[in-house]
Amino acid sequence: MPALPFSLHPQLAQDTTPVGDLALSRVLLMNDACYPWLILVPRRAGAVEIVDLGDDDQALLTREIAQASHALRAAAACDKLNVAAIGNVVPQLHVHVVARRRDDPAWPRPVWGAAPARPYEPSLRDALMTRLRAAFGAVLTQP
Repeated sequence: MPALPFSLHPQLAQDTTPVGDLALSRVLLMNDACYPWLILVPRRAGAVEIVDLGDDDQALLTREIAQASHALRAAAACDKLNVAAIGNVVPQLHVHVVARRRDDPAWPRPVWGAAPARPYEPSLRDALMTRLRAAFGAVLTQP
Protein backbone atom coordinates (compact mmCIF):
# COMPACT_ATOMS: atom_id res chain seq x y z
CA MET A 1 0.00 0.00 0.00
CA PRO A 2 1.52 3.41 -0.96
CA ALA A 3 2.26 5.96 1.74
CA LEU A 4 -0.30 8.71 2.23
CA PRO A 5 0.80 12.16 1.04
CA PHE A 6 1.54 14.83 3.63
CA SER A 7 -1.17 17.41 4.22
CA LEU A 8 -1.26 20.10 6.85
CA HIS A 9 -4.10 19.97 9.39
CA PRO A 10 -6.64 22.73 8.54
CA GLN A 11 -6.33 24.36 11.98
CA LEU A 12 -2.56 24.68 11.61
CA ALA A 13 -2.99 26.09 8.11
CA GLN A 14 -5.53 28.63 9.40
CA ASP A 15 -3.44 29.80 12.38
CA THR A 16 -0.01 30.07 10.75
CA THR A 17 2.11 31.35 7.88
CA PRO A 18 4.58 28.95 6.20
CA VAL A 19 8.22 29.87 6.78
CA GLY A 20 9.75 26.98 4.83
CA ASP A 21 10.71 23.33 4.93
CA LEU A 22 13.54 21.58 6.72
CA ALA A 23 14.56 18.05 5.76
CA LEU A 24 11.71 16.55 7.81
CA SER A 25 9.47 19.34 9.02
CA ARG A 26 7.38 22.16 7.63
CA VAL A 27 8.18 25.30 9.65
CA LEU A 28 5.24 27.60 10.39
CA LEU A 29 4.97 30.97 12.12
CA MET A 30 2.02 31.19 14.50
CA ASN A 31 -0.07 34.27 13.76
CA ASP A 32 0.17 35.66 17.29
CA ALA A 33 2.32 38.77 17.69
CA CYS A 34 2.24 38.36 21.49
CA TYR A 35 4.93 35.69 21.18
CA PRO A 36 7.35 34.85 18.35
CA TRP A 37 6.24 31.25 17.88
CA LEU A 38 7.29 28.56 15.42
CA ILE A 39 5.58 25.26 14.82
CA LEU A 40 7.42 22.30 13.26
CA VAL A 41 5.23 19.72 11.54
CA PRO A 42 7.02 16.54 10.44
CA ARG A 43 5.87 15.73 6.90
CA ARG A 44 4.86 12.18 7.82
CA ALA A 45 1.23 11.29 7.19
CA GLY A 46 -0.55 9.81 10.18
CA ALA A 47 2.06 10.82 12.78
CA VAL A 48 0.37 11.88 16.02
CA GLU A 49 3.13 11.36 18.59
CA ILE A 50 6.91 11.64 18.35
CA VAL A 51 7.07 7.88 18.95
CA ASP A 52 5.10 7.39 15.71
CA LEU A 53 8.25 8.45 13.83
CA GLY A 54 11.01 6.00 13.06
CA ASP A 55 14.28 6.27 14.97
CA ASP A 56 16.01 8.28 12.23
CA ASP A 57 13.10 10.72 11.98
CA GLN A 58 12.98 11.11 15.77
CA ALA A 59 16.67 12.06 15.77
CA LEU A 60 16.16 14.40 12.82
CA LEU A 61 13.20 16.08 14.54
CA THR A 62 15.37 16.71 17.61
CA ARG A 63 18.01 18.38 15.43
CA GLU A 64 15.33 20.45 13.70
CA ILE A 65 13.92 21.60 17.04
CA ALA A 66 17.43 22.80 17.90
CA GLN A 67 17.74 24.56 14.51
CA ALA A 68 14.37 26.25 15.01
CA SER A 69 15.34 27.26 18.55
CA HIS A 70 18.59 28.85 17.35
CA ALA A 71 16.83 30.62 14.47
CA LEU A 72 14.03 31.93 16.67
CA ARG A 73 16.45 33.17 19.31
CA ALA A 74 18.49 34.94 16.60
CA ALA A 75 15.41 36.51 14.99
CA ALA A 76 13.50 37.52 18.13
CA ALA A 77 15.02 38.55 21.41
CA CYS A 78 13.84 36.32 24.22
CA ASP A 79 14.55 35.36 27.80
CA LYS A 80 13.48 31.71 27.44
CA LEU A 81 12.49 29.21 24.77
CA ASN A 82 9.52 26.92 25.40
CA VAL A 83 9.36 23.67 23.40
CA ALA A 84 6.30 21.43 23.51
CA ALA A 85 4.56 18.69 21.54
CA ILE A 86 1.09 18.71 23.05
CA GLY A 87 -1.49 18.13 20.31
CA ASN A 88 -4.60 17.96 22.45
CA VAL A 89 -6.57 20.09 19.97
CA VAL A 90 -4.76 19.32 16.70
CA PRO A 91 -3.93 15.61 16.49
CA GLN A 92 -1.31 15.97 13.74
CA LEU A 93 2.19 15.75 15.23
CA HIS A 94 3.58 19.25 15.65
CA VAL A 95 6.14 20.84 17.95
CA HIS A 96 5.82 24.37 19.33
CA VAL A 97 8.94 26.49 19.77
CA VAL A 98 7.95 29.70 21.52
CA ALA A 99 10.21 32.66 22.30
CA ARG A 100 9.24 34.00 25.72
CA ARG A 101 10.04 37.32 27.33
CA ARG A 102 9.59 38.26 30.95
CA ASP A 103 7.29 41.09 29.81
CA ASP A 104 5.05 38.95 27.56
CA PRO A 105 1.33 38.70 28.42
CA ALA A 106 1.57 35.19 29.88
CA TRP A 107 4.93 35.22 31.68
CA PRO A 108 5.71 32.96 33.52
CA ARG A 109 2.64 30.84 32.71
CA PRO A 110 2.17 28.81 29.49
CA VAL A 111 1.03 30.81 26.46
CA TRP A 112 -2.10 28.75 25.74
CA GLY A 113 -5.23 30.69 26.66
CA ALA A 114 -3.34 33.37 28.58
CA ALA A 115 -4.26 36.23 26.24
CA PRO A 116 -6.20 36.51 23.00
CA ALA A 117 -4.04 36.03 19.94
CA ARG A 118 -2.97 39.33 18.40
CA PRO A 119 -2.49 38.86 14.64
CA TYR A 120 0.69 40.27 13.14
CA GLU A 121 0.56 43.44 11.13
CA PRO A 122 1.75 42.30 7.68
CA SER A 123 4.90 44.45 7.71
CA LEU A 124 5.98 43.15 11.14
CA ARG A 125 5.23 39.55 10.14
CA ASP A 126 7.18 39.93 6.90
CA ALA A 127 10.15 41.47 8.73
CA LEU A 128 10.19 38.59 11.22
CA MET A 129 9.89 36.04 8.40
CA THR A 130 12.90 37.64 6.67
CA ARG A 131 14.96 37.43 9.88
CA LEU A 132 13.86 33.83 10.50
CA ARG A 133 14.72 32.70 6.98
CA ALA A 134 18.12 34.37 7.23
CA ALA A 135 18.73 32.72 10.63
CA PHE A 136 17.82 29.27 9.27
CA GLY A 137 20.05 29.83 6.25
CA ALA A 138 20.41 27.23 3.52
CA VAL A 139 18.82 24.41 5.56
CA LEU A 140 15.39 25.97 4.94
CA THR A 141 13.68 25.67 1.56
CA GLN A 142 10.40 27.17 0.38
CA PRO A 143 7.40 24.83 0.88
